[in-house]
Amino acid sequence: MNSNHGPNEADRGSVAVLGAGGLMGQAMAANLARAGFDVRAWNRSAGKADPLVAHGARIAATPAEAAADAGVVLTMLADIHAVIAAMDVGTDRALAQMQPDAIWLQMSTIGENGTSECIQAARRAGVTFVDAPVLGSRQPAEQGKLTVLGSGPAEVRPRVQPILDVVGERTIWLGEAGAGSRLKLVVNAWVLTVVEAAAEIIALAESFRLDPRLLFDAIEGGGLDLPYLRMKGMAMIERNFTPAFRLALAAKDAALVDDAAKRHDLDLPMLKAISDRLAEGAKDHPDDDMTATYRIACKRSGATSPAD
Repeated sequence: MNSNHGPNEADRGSVAVLGAGGLMGQAMAANLARAGFDVRAWNRSAGKADPLVAHGARIAATPAEAAADAGVVLTMLADIHAVIAAMDVGTDRALAQMQPDAIWLQMSTIGENGTSECIQAARRAGVTFVDAPVLGSRQPAEQGKLTVLGSGPAEVRPRVQPILDVVGERTIWLGEAGAGSRLKLVVNAWVLTVVEAAAEIIALAESFRLDPRLLFDAIEGGGLDLPYLRMKGMAMIERNFTPAFRLALAAKDAALVDDAAKRHDLDLPMLKAISDRLAEGAKDHPDDDMTATYRIACKRSGATSPAD
């Protein structure tokens, strides 16, 4: 983690982290608190953010309480509905308490439409909006090694960069707000394609009564070799579905990709099929890792699951 980057004179007040009880939000909030930021943590499910107290964070009862006098309000929530509920709904909404010079640092994966909705809400409230979704799952979040896809006004980047330097090891600035979320959709499409492909080829190999590890031997050192394929593939082979990124969230992200394709009038049948398959898996295994899509591929192909 880039822990040498702490608060400086460019930072104003505390950092409110909304969604501080999730796998990603809690890791990010803990890193910020350990780096010396004044962190106010809020989470929809009471008690899930409590472990952050040990790192020096303060727990807020409502989004509004967390956001009051905060220089930056960071949202890391499951979807656009949760983000808007925290920021712009009811008497406890965070936007109502944010000062005119405060920054809304939106880091959740919410797609094109969701990001547009947030931009409009920020504009109505007179608050600066920075769109900065991240690449990575639980372990990179815990290690402060996420990749941040930042987009927003150039003049406020120095104020949020110290925060981004703690939660991530690299920030890519992409232009106006919204560009970060669009690139996130592109990268997610690739990630989900690799995971679903791994599930199906491993199920196919097992249906042939082949050791699926032979796949890795066959492609080793060549242009088809891919560390992420190996990592996720081995998790499937070992039936290790401990969540690094929940299947329910992967299904949500796949749906965002499919929605974007429709919005841009694209015919992308493979991505549509992946979205449908992940949604099916999420019905039965929502809290398993996204590698649990293997269970559906295995069932469909007729392969056996001796370790299940």
